[in-house]
Amino acid sequence: MYHEINEESIEKLMDIFYAKVRTDKSGLGEIFNKAVGRKDEAWEKHKAKIALFWKGVLLNLPGYNGQPLKAHLDLPPFPRELFDVWLTLFAQSLEQIYTKEAAEPYFRQAQMIAQRFQIMLYEYKHSS
Repeated sequence: MYHEINEESIEKLMDIFYAKVRTDKSGLGEIFNKAVGRKDEAWEKHKAKIALFWKGVLLNLPGYNGQPLKAHLDLPPFPRELFDVWLTLFAQSLEQIYTKEAAEPYFRQAQMIAQRFQIMLYEYKHSS
């Protein structure tokens, strides 16, 4: 178990989390598989990119080059409830490798990001 968030633990989390996402049967897995692709090579690239995102958010490290909100806005419409599935899988993954104390700030950040994305995808987008 990791007692603190570091680069290694973020990379390990990406492996655990995306293994869950790829096989998820609620609809989330299919969305990701269509967007990322089904080949392991494509997933390795995606995991590395998202690991850079989290390293920037949580460790203030440079390297991430992307627009996560735009990537989600460009997806075909999907049910808002899938954000709950995403958060559940994320929480389960955090619990597998972090102590509760280390996981809490990570999960709070994920919740804030999910909330912002939902506002932009389902509230702001429909009101403009």
